[in-house]
Amino acid sequence: MKKTLLTILQLAVTGALLYWVFHDPSVRAAMAVAMREAHYRWIAAAILAYIIVEFAAVVRWKILLKVQGISLSTPRISGLFLIGMFYNQFLPGGTGGDIVKTYLLWKETPDKKSGALLAVLFDRMIGLIALIVITGVLIFLRYNWLTRETGTRLDDNPLHNPKFYVLVVLAVFASSVVFVASTFLISGFNLVRHLPNRFPGREKLIEIGAAYHLYARHWRATAGAFVASLFCHLGTFATFLCVAYAFSANVAVIDFFAVMPIERTISSLPISFAGVGTREFILQVMLFNLCAVPPAVARMIGLTGFTVILLCCLPGGIVYFFYRPSGATGHVKMREMKEEFATLEHEISEQE
Repeated sequence: MKKTLLTILQLAVTGALLYWVFHDPSVRAAMAVAMREAHYRWIAAAILAYIIVEFAAVVRWKILLKVQGISLSTPRISGLFLIGMFYNQFLPGGTGGDIVKTYLLWKETPDKKSGALLAVLFDRMIGLIALIVITGVLIFLRYNWLTRETGTRLDDNPLHNPKFYVLVVLAVFASSVVFVASTFLISGFNLVRHLPNRFPGREKLIEIGAAYHLYARHWRATAGAFVASLFCHLGTFATFLCVAYAFSANVAVIDFFAVMPIERTISSLPISFAGVGTREFILQVMLFNLCAVPPAVARMIGLTGFTVILLCCLPGGIVYFFYRPSGATGHVKMREMKEEFATLEHEISEQE
């Protein structure tokens, strides 16, 4: 019920934000002009940049699976990854792709189910850690610029002030640091054993602890996966930068890269479906105030950048249609995948 209500709320917010993006006739006209005058070679460059992001993510996942003793061919791993990307973009919640990817991986490696689950979990964790590092460095280097008062403010609404969103991201950043540090300490000192069985998130903490212990022992592989994560995030920033150049946005690389962690962090919060609308709003606030990018162009950067990502994720749907994992006779409903996923999580917590 809670998930259903959250999904309904996200869809409502998405609808409201899309109305905000398109309701103003003058902005729609400016967006149409921007589309007509766009330099589409930069859109092609954006697609290429995101393909490189996907390649780096496949390399990262292959490294993490190898630590778990799971060896699949590169085409199989790439296929599973693309399927996960497709469902992460087109299912509410942003984690449905992980469940589908994990379930199909179990069918390929039925004797290493726990390892497959931990690899997918740590794939998320190391991506989070890499984003924390990038966000911390960029905000530290550009804090004064990000929070400066400008003369291009639309009004005095605090929601139109870039400083407000920098502070929000810093709060999320601090929470993420506390989360990573606390899970590391809890797992390192085996404190999870002292938590009540009904403690919220206890099973997830046990999984994270098991992943930490294994990947800490294979630190070289973990370091390689971390570097791949840095490429993934910076490549995503470059994707949107190429889109910005397609619409002739006059913005320096370092300035744009300083804005992107703000957008990436806030649009990843469960506010709207896949960050639709949220992304465009944040980019307008940040790029208009700090870089004097016209509002219509800022919105087009958000919409087109997201479209590029969707286009690069669409092949995962085609792969899933033809994909037949070893030992499986056909496709399985998402509900059944979630039930098996939850069952295995419980079994791992009982064994550890």
